[in-house]
Amino acid sequence: MFDVVAFDADDTLWFSEDSFRKYENQFVDVLSPYVSEGTDIKAALVATERSNIEAYGYGVKSFGLSAMEAAITLTNGKILASDLQHILRGVREHLTEPVRVFDGVADVLSRVSSQFRTILITKGDLAHQTRKVETSGLSHHFDHVEIVLEKDPTTYSHVLKSLDINPQRFCMVGNSLKSDILPVLAIGGFGVYVPYEILWELDHAEAPPANTDRFVELPTISQVPEWLVQQRA
Repeated sequence: MFDVVAFDADDTLWFSEDSFRKYENQFVDVLSPYVSEGTDIKAALVATERSNIEAYGYGVKSFGLSAMEAAITLTNGKILASDLQHILRGVREHLTEPVRVFDGVADVLSRVSSQFRTILITKGDLAHQTRKVETSGLSHHFDHVEIVLEKDPTTYSHVLKSLDINPQRFCMVGNSLKSDILPVLAIGGFGVYVPYEILWELDHAEAPPANTDRFVELPTISQVPEWLVQQRA
């Protein structure tokens, strides 16, 4: 049924969003003394991120720029340089932290790549995502790695065409309905949804109809190899 199986990276192969939550909470702590009680600091940060996606894209650097902007806006420019430096230190720590691969992922990729052409498709900052791929110890499982600015039907179509992949023979595995599943279904591919317990507010989306025969939800990535084999039966 499938010629190619692709995996998302962040929160599919390794931890990501929990670190964003850590530095979001740090941002709230830094800003709290500056704002009136009842101010939703995190909501203001997320709104700033949403408005900046077109200009900054995704990832830690985008988060850092939005955090600096939100800090200045929320405090009417009164935030101390030392507190801005604290936010920047957090961004640097986030960018340089080691990759923490989910348990069992290496075995899953080994099993899948032994039977299928296997690729990685992830979005975000090129330098940061490349570093994570290269230091994860997983890159040898992939025939190709694609780091994109956005994950939408147009992007997937372009990637698959460039790699001579038939969308109807393509399966994407990921934790985001919005980024990994719905765009692939839209171009005729298959989607395997493996949810992670933390999801970025801007990544929420409705699940496809239950009768969609090109979509499946699995509770853990460890079940992916067996499911793929079953599709060949």
